[in-house]
Amino acid sequence: MKHILRSFFSFCLLLSLTLVQAQDPSPKGERAKQTTPVKSDPKNTKTDQMIPEAPLPLVKINPEIIKNDSIPVKTDRYGIRIGLDLFKLTRALYDKDYKGIEFVGDYRLTKKYFLAAEIGNENKTTDDDRLNFTTKGSYLKAGFDYNVYENWLDMENIISVGMRYGFSTFNQQLNSYRIYNANPYFGEVPVIPSGKKFDGLTASWIEVVAAVKAKVFNNVFVGFSLRLNRLVTNKEPENFSNLYIPGFNRTYDGDFGVGFNYTVTYFVPIYKKKVKPVAVPKKADKK
Repeated sequence: MKHILRSFFSFCLLLSLTLVQAQDPSPKGERAKQTTPVKSDPKNTKTDQMIPEAPLPLVKINPEIIKNDSIPVKTDRYGIRIGLDLFKLTRALYDKDYKGIEFVGDYRLTKKYFLAAEIGNENKTTDDDRLNFTTKGSYLKAGFDYNVYENWLDMENIISVGMRYGFSTFNQQLNSYRIYNANPYFGEVPVIPSGKKFDGLTASWIEVVAAVKAKVFNNVFVGFSLRLNRLVTNKEPENFSNLYIPGFNRTYDGDFGVGFNYTVTYFVPIYKKKVKPVAVPKKADKK
């Protein structure tokens, strides 16, 4: 009986061990790995988490890119500019008592200075309350302009101030006059025709000029100028005053006058100069 019970207990123990192995499908080696604790090294943890970066590829710089990215070189053109005063040329269309023409020109001497000149002819009849006279003559002005405007790159606009010395030769013809009557009790004195001529007259003066010239097309400029005149010499005939002088215009208070012109000119280039870029001083390092 004891032998039978011992055999039965041995069979039950073997059966229970078999069922336990059947429920755990993992191999023995893996169970051993899972049960074995893994020691972590704090020194290697940070190194293992870093992702190595790939080296950047070398890029070749095209020399043309460096050339195009450099500061553009400015080129100044030097030459002669010639044209007409449109104000005098068109004045005859609305003023029957005036005929005139003026040629203008300048030559670029340096970066800022221009030699300038005007030459013209005028024929004007002046009809005042007491006098009617005709002035005919020619004139020449010569001087300089200084450009105060700083152009960008290849722009060629001009805002200038300058001076002229003018000289005129002319004659006067007294067409008619009226004697001044201080006591007009018996009415105005009738107009007296004359026709007397005064030849060989001359005058000279100084002008202060402020002008603007703008480039509107290739080599074509449009501009205008304002002038303040001061007589230096004035040869007048006997018993007659030069109330109008060709090139000087109407005289005010005997010595002063003003002028204006509106011009269109064409530029004839002769040669060019490259302007060197101004070096920018380096800023001192702050300590």
